[in-house]
Amino acid sequence: MLPAAGSHILGTMLDRSAYFLSQNARIGWFLGQYLLSTRLSGGRGRPRQPRPSPGMGELLADIAQLLRRDWRNIRDGLYQAPPSFADEAGALLGDAARYFRDLPEVTARRRRNGFDEVRRSAPPDGRFPDYYLRNFHYQTDGYLSDQSARLYDQQVEVLFIGSADAMRRQALLPIGAFLRRHRGVRLHLDVACGTGRFLAAVRDNFPQLGSVGLDLSPHYLAEAGRVLDGRPRTALVRGLAEALPIADGSVDLITCVYLLHEVPADVRARIAAEFGRVLRPGGRTVIVDSLQHGDRPAWDRLLTGFPKSFHEPFYAEYAAADLNAMFGAAGLRPAGSDLAFLSKILVFDKPMAI
Repeated sequence: MLPAAGSHILGTMLDRSAYFLSQNARIGWFLGQYLLSTRLSGGRGRPRQPRPSPGMGELLADIAQLLRRDWRNIRDGLYQAPPSFADEAGALLGDAARYFRDLPEVTARRRRNGFDEVRRSAPPDGRFPDYYLRNFHYQTDGYLSDQSARLYDQQVEVLFIGSADAMRRQALLPIGAFLRRHRGVRLHLDVACGTGRFLAAVRDNFPQLGSVGLDLSPHYLAEAGRVLDGRPRTALVRGLAEALPIADGSVDLITCVYLLHEVPADVRARIAAEFGRVLRPGGRTVIVDSLQHGDRPAWDRLLTGFPKSFHEPFYAEYAAADLNAMFGAAGLRPAGSDLAFLSKILVFDKPMAI
């Protein structure tokens, strides 16, 4: 019989093997779909792209580094392990089938630069700002259909070769550190919660919080309700990030994932101001978004090419924006930053009132 220490080491080794077996299978699954998507979307009519930099080998090496970091965080008890690839296999297969059925429409839209189908078909009722009424990423229906909401996470994982969840999980670290220092934290607001995937990870890891997920799309909120699957102390609210339906100084923690690069500069500044308004003194904001120019200089060409292949009209300005200055103008101070593959995590704290 193994002594307690030996049993613990063996258990850790088995957990590590299970993690990497599952995550490598996940990466391989989405890499295959990425390569097949590239082949099916290529050919005549598509703009010729320069040789990518970084290449696929470098991208995969960086994903491997991200996974090693992810495992260390799980091993050290900083957050929970994700579901295994085997447990998700049935859902992943169905998601892939839906994705490839939709891909010809996305490809045709990209070739004709058909980004304005949503604007032409949306009812002129003033519920959505003009910048929102477009087919971001050339996806079917933009953000305004149940089909789009059902496809979104699959599309993101193909784009990021299966690493999107691992990148998002790095934002759990500054959340956990904040909660360990501030025992009285009660209310968490996830702005632009989308399908609720990151919000579900927050709820699973920090059940002591009460959470509100806010998004502009009723379809994505409906999908978030399905993803969250009745997790307690969680509410979903429709609203604008730049005009939050939240009282001043009422929120302890704000998270915001992959929103800032999809809004115009003036809206981005208003969002930062709203975060400063609703956050209580001593509160924290955690942002996950795309890399910016200069974060990884050797990858700048990849950032330049991204909005040319996908409809991302505000991305180029975002990639050059001074986010520290923008949040500083809203009364928030930088409290940390990190890079995770193609994403960055930014942390801002609101000083205590003097």
